[in-house]
Amino acid sequence: MSFSVWLKEHYDEKGPARWLAFLLEVMSASVLFTLMALTCVDVLGRYLFNSPLHGGTELTEIGLAVMVFAAMPVITWRGGHIVVDLLDRFLGGKVVKALSLFAALVMSSSLYFLALRIFELGERSIRRGVVTEFLGMPSGYVVQYIAIMSWATAFGMITYGVYRILFQDKA
Repeated sequence: MSFSVWLKEHYDEKGPARWLAFLLEVMSASVLFTLMALTCVDVLGRYLFNSPLHGGTELTEIGLAVMVFAAMPVITWRGGHIVVDLLDRFLGGKVVKALSLFAALVMSSSLYFLALRIFELGERSIRRGVVTEFLGMPSGYVVQYIAIMSWATAFGMITYGVYRILFQDKA
């Protein structure tokens, strides 16, 4: 089986969105694997050699941010959020659809404005030369990455998320 056949079989997205989802998931999975290896090295160093990995905590924090915010647009695009639908059977299809559209609008606009503020904070951190405590890595770039991925999530929710709500039936 070729890679493109495997990709088409495992990803429902069409066109460039399929590749983007794949790349974001590969990035997230790679960071998760790296975090696992980092934790193993840190624990082994701490208990066997009485010397933990220098900056391990900072690398873990940055890795978690990269992993979570790489997966967030894909999860939003696919509608993979946890949804509590206790009242759906009582409200009816049109009301549920209207509430879903309202929720998509609120989520995407909230993420947009939150990302705007986060990006400004990242710019300020870069301007001021803010670095991490142990490794001296500039933290503003990670903050701006979080903002960019939040914008991607907002865009995914307002475009395909709304399309999915309006035009695709739930299985």
